[in-house]
Amino acid sequence: MLDLKLIREHPDLVQEKLNRRNGDYNIQPIAELDHQQKELEKTRSHLQARSNEIGKLVGQKMKSGSKPGDSDVIVLKNEGNELKAQLSELEPQEKKLKAQIESLLLTLPNLPSDSTPIGKDENDNIEVRRWGDEYKPQMEVLPHWEIGEKLGILNTERATKIAQSRFVALIGAGAALERALIQFMLDKQIAAGYVEVLPPFLINSQSMTATGQLPKFAEESFKCSEDDLWLAPTAEVPVTNLYRDEVLSSTQLPIYHCAYTPCFRREAGSYGKDTRGLIRLHQFNKVELVKLVKPSTSAAEHETLVQNAEAILQALKLPYRTIELCTGDLGFGAAKCYDLEVWLPSAERYREISSCSNFWDFQARRGNIRFKEPGQKGTQFVHTLNGSGLAIGRTMAAVLENYQQPDGTVRLPDALQPYLGRETL
Repeated sequence: MLDLKLIREHPDLVQEKLNRRNGDYNIQPIAELDHQQKELEKTRSHLQARSNEIGKLVGQKMKSGSKPGDSDVIVLKNEGNELKAQLSELEPQEKKLKAQIESLLLTLPNLPSDSTPIGKDENDNIEVRRWGDEYKPQMEVLPHWEIGEKLGILNTERATKIAQSRFVALIGAGAALERALIQFMLDKQIAAGYVEVLPPFLINSQSMTATGQLPKFAEESFKCSEDDLWLAPTAEVPVTNLYRDEVLSSTQLPIYHCAYTPCFRREAGSYGKDTRGLIRLHQFNKVELVKLVKPSTSAAEHETLVQNAEAILQALKLPYRTIELCTGDLGFGAAKCYDLEVWLPSAERYREISSCSNFWDFQARRGNIRFKEPGQKGTQFVHTLNGSGLAIGRTMAAVLENYQQPDGTVRLPDALQPYLGRETL
């Protein structure tokens, strides 16, 4: 959520930064409602001051010998009653205006950082670096779903029978490879200093709102119709909300968490895209990295988080590139974002496997997550960051394609062989 004070004091700056995004955002309705609320607040404050003054005047008159029935006392009391009636009418009006302002604020995305490249869409993203070209296969390979079906480790027909399209069943070594990737990624990130969390996979609306999934992405998410619970779209949501409505000590920061969760997304608007394989599913596994840090360190923490995600791809020797997203391609809550894209040789293209975002205080403001420096008055909002470390299905797809052998087998990356107790699939 954007800072209302910033909108009030620097409306042109806020509007200019929002205009850098690929969308139509207008802060004028918020500014108008805020002006109405402030005027109402002034009126209420004036009426309350006069009401307090009348109370004192009545008390003074009673002390000086006036009777409750005296005309001057009755006039003051009548005025006081009228003021109380006016104040009782203003209070709900003020609450309504505040609710309208908050509702509109929840629809606005974060402001892009000044270092984020300005651009309209993904075509204006900037490639920062590329790694592992020497590991690209020098032979023609089958798409991962075909080699997976040939090896008997991946089955979509039976998964569709159980659920519907965009689900997959992993069998035998396929299920083992999925578990191995999850464990390998968690082990790497724990060694890098992250504390593992196994959070609830069902999440209430307040938590979804805090991290920016609601109201913007309600159609992308699965909801339990009889409860105020949503299936986790990513571990970012429950892990960040561990600290919702808390004031942390600065000595607790930075907080680093990693978490495995299944993720559930409707993939609304993706009809006809990636209908086969592991790239775009309604249910998939992911290891997520989450940081809560001081504002003064968040830029450096962001770069380190990207390196932590890249370390997984490097350990698996999977070719990838790092992309800095432009303003028009930024996610809703991100101020700055890097995408990691892994090489899929069957398509001869890179595909996103991790998105590493710095949200500044956007999520913390929505979730009321603050910290306090010892000996200082007041609190500050933390900065939150997260990134996939990595998406498991897409990692498996990259392994199945980049490690194919001429004899139709798939050699396992050296880093995974101890987890599976074998060298090939």
